[in-house]
Amino acid sequence: MIRAILFDLDETLFDHRRAVAHAATRWMETVCPGHELLPEAPALWLDLEDKHLPAWHAGECSFAEQRRRRLREFCDRLGMPAPADPDAAFAGFLTHYEDAWAAFPDVAATLAALGDGLTLGVLSNGDPVQQEAKLRRLGLMDRMEVVLTPETLGAFKPAPECYLRAAAKLGLRPEEVLMVGDNLLLDAVAPARVGMHGVWLDRYRAEPSPAFASSGEPADSVVRVTTLRDLPGVLDGLDPCPADAVRAA
Repeated sequence: MIRAILFDLDETLFDHRRAVAHAATRWMETVCPGHELLPEAPALWLDLEDKHLPAWHAGECSFAEQRRRRLREFCDRLGMPAPADPDAAFAGFLTHYEDAWAAFPDVAATLAALGDGLTLGVLSNGDPVQQEAKLRRLGLMDRMEVVLTPETLGAFKPAPECYLRAAAKLGLRPEEVLMVGDNLLLDAVAPARVGMHGVWLDRYRAEPSPAFASSGEPADSVVRVTTLRDLPGVLDGLDPCPADAVRAA
């Protein structure tokens, strides 16, 4: 029986991609008005997140330092001068990013449909201060009983102890917890490996990565949905056996 649902935040409840597109465009327009590569800025920023965040996750640098590295490479790749004060420059980006914070349209209705019988929380690899600020801005903080991050758990997704400690924080067994998020490995496959149920929220209808396809994981049991509106139905028909891979809801 599922007693709790843990949601990832960015690209699950919070429209991170939209906010980044707004911020990268506005910041670049301020720094280099009329730059010919302006249309490439949002996608490049997202690519550099994927490149530099793992160094912070691995303990190789601080959260602030991975931001500096991202910004320097962003400027270098676009042929822009490196900022003399990268922290101040990143603060300018953040102002635009925060201006665009918004929940996905399916969030409010889905949370209402889930009712009050389940414990709801967030399990994110993000910085706790920023993630809690997002939830407050989105009006979701009061709906979440826990906001779990590497700072509180001592581990990042997809480490097994991250999910096990999250379940323990809830006072539940892993099999009583459902994890929902946009990352196939972090939010569906890895939690399923420790006994949780995993739902992959595939908003952009992506295909599993080549790395996943060659990993040997079975492909018929982690639930795949394209909107959170499908989540109540997933709960109604959930297979009680822990899942390892991907199937459509």
